[in-house]
Amino acid sequence: MGTQGHRLLSSISANPGDPQLCLFLNNPANLAPNQTPCGPGLENSVYIHADNSYSLGTRTPFSGVALPPGTNLPCAPGCDTVLPNGDLGIIPFGNDSYFITAGASSYNSAQINYRHTSGRLQTLIGYTFSKAFDDSSGYGEQINPYNHRLSRGLSAFDSTHNFVASYNYLLPVDKLGGPKPLTNGWAISGITRFSTGLPVTLVETDDQSLLGTSTGGPIILPVDTPNQVAPVVIENPRKTGGQYFTPSSFGPSALGFEGNARRRFFHGPGINNWDFAVIKDTRITERFNLQFRAELFNLFNHAQFLTPSGITGFSGGVATSASFGQVSGTLPGRIGQLSLKLFF
Repeated sequence: MGTQGHRLLSSISANPGDPQLCLFLNNPANLAPNQTPCGPGLENSVYIHADNSYSLGTRTPFSGVALPPGTNLPCAPGCDTVLPNGDLGIIPFGNDSYFITAGASSYNSAQINYRHTSGRLQTLIGYTFSKAFDDSSGYGEQINPYNHRLSRGLSAFDSTHNFVASYNYLLPVDKLGGPKPLTNGWAISGITRFSTGLPVTLVETDDQSLLGTSTGGPIILPVDTPNQVAPVVIENPRKTGGQYFTPSSFGPSALGFEGNARRRFFHGPGINNWDFAVIKDTRITERFNLQFRAELFNLFNHAQFLTPSGITGFSGGVATSASFGQVSGTLPGRIGQLSLKLFF
């Protein structure tokens, strides 16, 4: 079973930085004296060239503007720069994103379902082996403004393996004799699930790409991803204080370039969950049935870890976020509840 998606609603920067221009302005030889070289987070600066020409920021298509001297600017002092010809250089527009129907997705799967009823036992078993890819997994997730395919990776909801089994068994307590209201209607039921965890979303926050795409839309994260510098080593969070993968597997991307790691290419901790119930139906009359349920969710109190954080910047080649690769918590532990329902 499979699907293809085209022209999906996505988010894209309307005014990204030009990495090549910023790299040119990063060389002090190309700048006038006392000018700060262009670099990460400096897309909205005015740069005076060594030949007295200038660049009003590095963003395109909405860069800065030059206004005649003496223009009354509606902003605080210091928001303008005097250019070599005496004009005032200002940067009125930063980064902003807009919605665009440019996303693409693909989903392919093999699905097996088995249903069986035999006497007192009813079972339903399903297994799916699948893979889902896309440019963005929601309208708020930005795609790379210059090359959409650089944002392509596993979908945020991808799960390679998903096995679910449900069952209901009417216990033969009624064969023991005794008062029927006490022995009839006993049953056990449950749902068991084993599945691959959701993918880890990798984001580099230090603007090494020089695109300046952060805070651009509903999801404020940039499009940047880090470089993968070593194989990703998956660890047991129970033994590592919550660390799921090795942060040293990743490093900063080269200045002016996107990282070589896909946004999502490996999965977080999986699901191993058992829900169980004991049920007693008591027929009061033909119209009325009283049902008692004793239910346990996550029967074996197995820790179901949440997807770890893949968001970080870098300093000296080392991840700066203490939460990088760390799981942020778990799903609820074992929960028990009792319920009484009257059906009529």
